[in-house]
Amino acid sequence: MTVKITTLSNGLRVATDTMPSVETVSLGVWTACGTRHESAAVNGVAHLLEHMLFKGTKRRSAQAIAEEIEAVGGQINAYTARENTAYYVRVLKSDVALALDILADILQHSVFDAEELGRERSVVLQEIGQAHDTPDDIIFDFFQSTAFPDQPLGRPVLGTADTVGSMPRQALVDYLTGHYAPSRLVLAAAGAIDHDKMVELAERAFSNLPTKAGPDPIHARYAGGNFRDAQDLEQLHLVLGFPSVGYHAPDYYAHSVLSTLLGGGMSSRLFQEVREKRGLVYSVYSFTAAYEETGLFGIYAGTGADRVEELIPVVADQLNGVRKGITEDEVQRSRAQMKASLLMSQESTMARAEQLGQHMLIFGRPVPTGEILAKIDAVDAKAVEAAADFTFTQRPTMAALGPLGRLESYDRFTARLG
Repeated sequence: MTVKITTLSNGLRVATDTMPSVETVSLGVWTACGTRHESAAVNGVAHLLEHMLFKGTKRRSAQAIAEEIEAVGGQINAYTARENTAYYVRVLKSDVALALDILADILQHSVFDAEELGRERSVVLQEIGQAHDTPDDIIFDFFQSTAFPDQPLGRPVLGTADTVGSMPRQALVDYLTGHYAPSRLVLAAAGAIDHDKMVELAERAFSNLPTKAGPDPIHARYAGGNFRDAQDLEQLHLVLGFPSVGYHAPDYYAHSVLSTLLGGGMSSRLFQEVREKRGLVYSVYSFTAAYEETGLFGIYAGTGADRVEELIPVVADQLNGVRKGITEDEVQRSRAQMKASLLMSQESTMARAEQLGQHMLIFGRPVPTGEILAKIDAVDAKAVEAAADFTFTQRPTMAALGPLGRLESYDRFTARLG
């Protein structure tokens, strides 16, 4: 393997994946905390913190952070998810020390200036407003909150206008010091990287991390149910879903193959039947969302008001169909799609750094590509049918936004599954 792992004296794990044929390095800090680690009162604090860490430190202004990394042609960014947050940089191999210094600086020495916080609250409020003005985006928040109501895993990553608008500075400080401990962080890099040099730099740079890890998130409780919001839109945006499995489940890859087979590409059952043969939608696809101990299987479709009535029965037929019979050719095609996507991603330094960081957070070790390929290859038609039978016989979640007049009832959809 090209991967090396070292744990620093403070507990921070450093993981590198050397790619000798490239001239760049992608590196970042992946944290095992996100929206799941928030209370209802400060929903959105993880995402607002992600924004604020770029808004000035004790020795760099917000402008200086941007200028220093762009002066060497680098790129810096971040994202917040439900179970993790990441801060990452892509630079030429000669500028790794600078990139590492900036990452360490923003994570340990941000000042959370009051004026900057006021401006950034406004920016995030605009982001929330934009999401609500984008129905094929916000429908997934409604789906998540219906699947996991009244609990952290069901709350929006961005937070709400009320929680973000009133977020105090102390909430950001408390979240950072309460969750960004070395035991929950991974410094990962891929590309033209020297592992020993990176360890040496990181040992000096990350000496002021918080020491408190904070409590683990509460166990998720899937509920499912029905959400409908009638709006005067051209299209109905619909997400149908079911409880699924988490990352550690032995049949995780069977569920992933099921999603690819059902709605993962142009040859998938849903695309062929719903769009190509019947013309009911412009967009239809399935997806899986895996978490630590649970997961979701979902199907998105966007359709016109005059095609709503026909859509649900067709989708239900497809869900019932994969429980009753799947061909090995379909499975082979789906496995090939998944393997090709994985192998193609290995050509990207950013994808490899992301994979390394995520694997360290989830599994505590780098998972070799060969091991993943073998697990995908081990999935056969029987395993996919079993995954479908497990998933599509459970209480569904239905979230719909738009013209609802011809959309059949939740109970009628549930009755179709059998």
